[in-house]
Amino acid sequence: MTKTLTTDFYTALKERRSIYGINKDVQVSDDRIKEIVEFAVKYTPSAFNSQTARLVVLSGETHNKLWDITTETLRKVVGDGDFSATQQKMNSFKAGYGTVLFFEDEAVVKSLQEQFTPYADNFPIWSNQASGMHQLVVWTALEAEGLGASLQHYNPLIDDEVKKEWNIPENWKLIAQMPFGNPTATPGEKEFQPLEDRVKFYK
Repeated sequence: MTKTLTTDFYTALKERRSIYGINKDVQVSDDRIKEIVEFAVKYTPSAFNSQTARLVVLSGETHNKLWDITTETLRKVVGDGDFSATQQKMNSFKAGYGTVLFFEDEAVVKSLQEQFTPYADNFPIWSNQASGMHQLVVWTALEAEGLGASLQHYNPLIDDEVKKEWNIPENWKLIAQMPFGNPTATPGEKEFQPLEDRVKFYK
């Protein structure tokens, strides 16, 4: 990357939080966002160096369109029920600047299953792990640039329309959606379980 992160790694990871209050008043350039996403895709590890991650970045009207699609899909699911809370949530995501869509290439996963049959059952698991790492890298890098983001999972409800709208290959499986923008809200204090219950050291 041609520019160093504006925040050190530990601080960025610590301050990475789910930010639901976001708007479009972003001071980070589109080129910088592109640089972050491409860096994450290139350097985030994957099992067998399979490089199964596929990312799509939506901004402007395409970002708005995604959350319109999601809203109408959920409205059909809710039917005659109270939609107000869901509508408020959809509005908050749409208010952001853009959304990163995280996909995994199932054709690559299937090919690896066929090549390495003893590990066949593990490749879908490793694929999801790789996607999770990509999500964390992008999320943390966006945080380091002063942007707020959250991670959403409206798949598989929106999968078909998303693929149709943006000509997504059929073998790309939608894993998560990450709306991001200029943060307008501060998250509350985060509680942590005792580390001694979660980590063990032996020598």
